Amino acid sequence: MTARLEDARTILAAGSKLLAAAVAAAKSLTGNGAKIDDHQVVTERVAYAATEAVAAHETLAALEAWQAEGKATPMREKTAIAAVGVLMRNLRDRLSAAADDLGIGDAAVEAAFPEATRAALRRATAESLMREIGAHVAATRGANDWVLDEMHEQVRDQVREFAAAEVMPHAEHIHRTDATIPEDFITKMAELGFFGLSIPEAYGGVEMGNLAMILTTEELSRASLAAAGSLITRPEILTKALMGGGTEEQKRYWLPRLASGEIMAGISVTEPDIGSDVAGVKCRATRGQVDGVDGWLIDGPKAWCTFAGRANVLAVLLRTDPDPSKGAKGLSLFVVPKEASREHTFECKQPHGGRLVGKADATPGYRGMHSYTLNFESWFVPADHLVGGDGGEGRGFYLQMAGFAAGRLQTGGRGCGLAQAALEETALYVVDRKQFDQPISEFQLTQYTLGHMAAEIAGARAITYAAARAFDEDERAAAPLAAQAKLLACDVAVSTTQQGQLMHGGWGYAEEYPISRYVVDATVLPIFEGVKPILELKVIGRALLGA
Repeated sequence: MTARLEDARTILAAGSKLLAAAVAAAKSLTGNGAKIDDHQVVTERVAYAATEAVAAHETLAALEAWQAEGKATPMREKTAIAAVGVLMRNLRDRLSAAADDLGIGDAAVEAAFPEATRAALRRATAESLMREIGAHVAATRGANDWVLDEMHEQVRDQVREFAAAEVMPHAEHIHRTDATIPEDFITKMAELGFFGLSIPEAYGGVEMGNLAMILTTEELSRASLAAAGSLITRPEILTKALMGGGTEEQKRYWLPRLASGEIMAGISVTEPDIGSDVAGVKCRATRGQVDGVDGWLIDGPKAWCTFAGRANVLAVLLRTDPDPSKGAKGLSLFVVPKEASREHTFECKQPHGGRLVGKADATPGYRGMHSYTLNFESWFVPADHLVGGDGGEGRGFYLQMAGFAAGRLQTGGRGCGLAQAALEETALYVVDRKQFDQPISEFQLTQYTLGHMAAEIAGARAITYAAARAFDEDERAAAPLAAQAKLLACDVAVSTTQQGQLMHGGWGYAEEYPISRYVVDATVLPIFEGVKPILELKVIGRALLGA
């Protein structure tokens, strides 16, 4: 029973047919998305299935491109077929479970997946195929050989070399001691241009595009999610907001400093009692004057502001219209300077009495960056620190959402990198570890599990790279795709790290092995930059079901 490329095409067409029926039914059920909250579970299932369909399509597209270039090795083809198989099996099962709620019944499932198609699906997810892929993963120690063009190969190789030499040797120490990221990381990354990858050359960046940025994020995250993989995300989010709505003066002042690493940024949106409901932000900015300078005084708490200690500036979303009925229209985005601190608690003071205090929240993973709870007391910023100037008042929510789309895209890259690290570490372990007089890499279940992990990662990588390319074309139109990439890649990171931990046996629970760090780091990925249910319902679901 040998899987064929035609099998992948057949089951993708079948999954797409079933998805089309499900989407049509969900649109009718929710009134073209107007009543999503009355049908949240159905919407979640359809949104996730749509994500799986996109990932399968992009995986197949990547394989066909490799074939056209003469770079589709037998193992690349088999891994892509298996990835499509896993994604379409999950899609079918997900929508089959929702068939009655959608009103399409078993008939729609059977029509999309008749007997011959089910046979193709079995071939594409066969034990023998997964074991063959898994044996290859063990033999190559899980090496990532995804085909790229020459420029992007050079980017990946450069970052991989930097990560191996500079980040990996320190990753465990940073995690175990909850240390702050070494300044050397920031300095050397700045010298290599990592912070300016998507900033136009006119503003001091290197403007290599979003795929280069994703490859950089992926390789840094493979070395350490917390110590390096997230360092370029925060300036990236602020960059997108400035590019989308900043004045020309603001772009010329802030962007070169972000690109050079002179300024490190934190993003402050969430509040202690405000999570995903960003429009409900209460922390306020009121017009005021200090020492004859017009500006704004900030008062109130913020939460989960990652890297707030070390950051030189915070991008803070604040309520500038005190009328709560204005919702999102009453929010504005500010660039708020502060003193950099490497401590877990800090206090900054201004001569007029303004005060900003921060305390890092203890977390089981994602150490090094540190996320802070903040409190502003009459903290003054000049008027020109309102993004967009006077014309930016009330536009903060929309500028922040554009930044979040970039953050979600990057988080897809972070998920791929962490999943890749788990695959490599697990492959290395199972080859070296012997039980019952043989390496455990020779056992069938080990090979099957490794193969399944590799197939999952291939699908996540395909959709993430596709989202990066789409971002280069039209960031606004690509925002839902970035959310889908984030959704899938983060779940894959969670599943592969946990599978890798199980394959380590008892040692997977010991801090002596990096896999334990990967597991706790991965758990944050489906939460930040848009928690999973919000992405499914409010971003992907709305885009999918809206009229």
